[in-house]
Amino acid sequence: MTVAATSLAWQKINQKYLMAALAQVKQRLSAKAKEPCELPADPAAALAEISQYFADHFTAAPTLDQLCGNFGLSTFERDILVLCAGMELDSNIANLCSLAQGDNQKPFPTLSLALSLFANPHWSALTPPAPLRRWRMIELGKGLGLMQRPIQINEKILHYLAGIDHLDGQLANLIAPVIVVGSTGGALAPSHRRLARRLADTWAQAADQFSLPVFQLTGANPASQKEIARQVCRDASLDLYEMAGEDAPTTVKDRNELQQLWEREAILKPSALLLDCAATKMERHSEDIVRLLEQVRSPLMILTRDRLHCHKRPLLNIDISKPSHQEQQTQWEYHLNSLGPDLAPVIPSLATQFNLSQPEIAAVCTNVLSQADITTLTPTTLKAQLWDSCRMQARPQMDDLAQRITVKAVWDDLVLPEAQIQTLHTIAAQVRQRVKVYEYWGFSSKNLRGLGISALFAGPSGTGKTTAAEILANSLHLDLYRIDLSAVVSKYIGETEKNLRRVFDAAEGGGAVLLFDEADALFGKRSDVKDSHDRHANIEVSYLLQRMESYQGLAILTTNMKGALDNAFMRRIRFVVQFTFPDMNQRMEIWRRIFPQDTPTAELSMERLARLQVAGGSIRNIALNGAFLAADEDEPVRMKHLLIAARSEYGKLEKQLTDQEIKGWV
Repeated sequence: MTVAATSLAWQKINQKYLMAALAQVKQRLSAKAKEPCELPADPAAALAEISQYFADHFTAAPTLDQLCGNFGLSTFERDILVLCAGMELDSNIANLCSLAQGDNQKPFPTLSLALSLFANPHWSALTPPAPLRRWRMIELGKGLGLMQRPIQINEKILHYLAGIDHLDGQLANLIAPVIVVGSTGGALAPSHRRLARRLADTWAQAADQFSLPVFQLTGANPASQKEIARQVCRDASLDLYEMAGEDAPTTVKDRNELQQLWEREAILKPSALLLDCAATKMERHSEDIVRLLEQVRSPLMILTRDRLHCHKRPLLNIDISKPSHQEQQTQWEYHLNSLGPDLAPVIPSLATQFNLSQPEIAAVCTNVLSQADITTLTPTTLKAQLWDSCRMQARPQMDDLAQRITVKAVWDDLVLPEAQIQTLHTIAAQVRQRVKVYEYWGFSSKNLRGLGISALFAGPSGTGKTTAAEILANSLHLDLYRIDLSAVVSKYIGETEKNLRRVFDAAEGGGAVLLFDEADALFGKRSDVKDSHDRHANIEVSYLLQRMESYQGLAILTTNMKGALDNAFMRRIRFVVQFTFPDMNQRMEIWRRIFPQDTPTAELSMERLARLQVAGGSIRNIALNGAFLAADEDEPVRMKHLLIAARSEYGKLEKQLTDQEIKGWV
């Protein structure tokens, strides 16, 4: 029998069991009302027969028995619940209730009727702390005295008894189910599978719901954290539901109601709640989230960037690292296996450059393979498409934190002494080969410090620092992001470190080169501690030093004032490239390369142009402005146009254009 057929058969027998239990209650009600009605010859025997059938054919007990066992209902409380369910399932119950109470104005069950109708009645079953009312299984009508009020079954409980699974209507506005059934197969990295198994065992060993630790999952990325949360619930045989952190109740009343409804849900069907706070502004919601974590007694997990602290409940912090590079390579192979061995050579380069989680790798492969014509794919085209898709994975996170620069500059656009050019090529080579050296050749096993590939570009404005960063990013086929210092540095204590962590965490995927422009503003010399602001400013610099050392991507810092940088920071920079003011020969070479091939020029003297005492950035401005002047006159670019542009540029720089510099131009 298929799973679907088995489920259908179970539901059918479950409903028969519920109706047999109702027949027993109806028999008592009929006797008290002295009103005969159609019933099985022996309702108790019929119920026992169906119960035995359940035991012989199904592993899951009837929902009525499950509910009574899980909530500890007495036989009296069970009978009350079945009576209230009968009001919704059997049209004769209302008439029998009015006859049994001798009042045709009471065609409904009451607590008074229940006390007089069933065996082993006890007053404690009717109190608010007792299960029926505490867990809102029954609801009391308004008016009259307590004993005479109508009682009815909660809609969620009625559907549960009928074998129909759905989330309570009030909860459905805040909480959504997360699919956890089945196995992840080879999709989840082995290290993450082991972690999930360990967390599930931790819950299994807890003595009760009150000692269950909350799992706080940080690091990696939200998709990875959520996949691990799913696996924890698979291993623990729990259903998983999620709620956004910003939806945490803000009032005691709302929090108590959510607690009551959710804990009832978790008992009806063993479940865990996942608080997704990855996108939550914790400074606004952290107190509400902590109160919820401390109050709700059920398996709980929270996804967050910034760790929270609970005082009334154990909270276990788990920093989830991304899969190892070997595991990532296995993930690439798992998702690209259908393409065959001919396309396998593209995988090592992807695993080497990009540091992605399992969901990110799956998303990249799905995106590319869904759009590609597999019959025409070659290793080159496949690698290019996968590479670009990997770069795009990090963009949504990085675009919120930094400015992405569109890079077009190439090596021929840069004029520098040979030593500096060679250093730049060395930087590019280290980025390409970092995984081979760190992971496969074992350097990372010695020490995780000092693995960051960092470079300082120092020199006057316009000497090519930003252009060099663009060239490196372009040659490596990576995105270049300029860090906006105004968005990173905060006057609030601890916020700068959080912002820096977000930048580096987002860039760890390997798809970005970080450019800290005018870095002396952020990484200046640490001061003597005179007050709390000095102390926290020094903490910010120290935190940055730590992240620079562990960051395995490429971080470039530019400064016009090398001497303003902290000495300890300088020691941790792997490469320092000095961009000097260009000499006469270098300026001449810049002028030769500055005009695009399609730009019409006439009678330009590179030697005379090179006399201008300006750096490459100003040369570009003069050439561009001169081109606009020539275009407006519908002429090729001539010396006269560049002379006007040079005077304008010198005025901007507050410099005087000398006769020696422009002698013989026109």
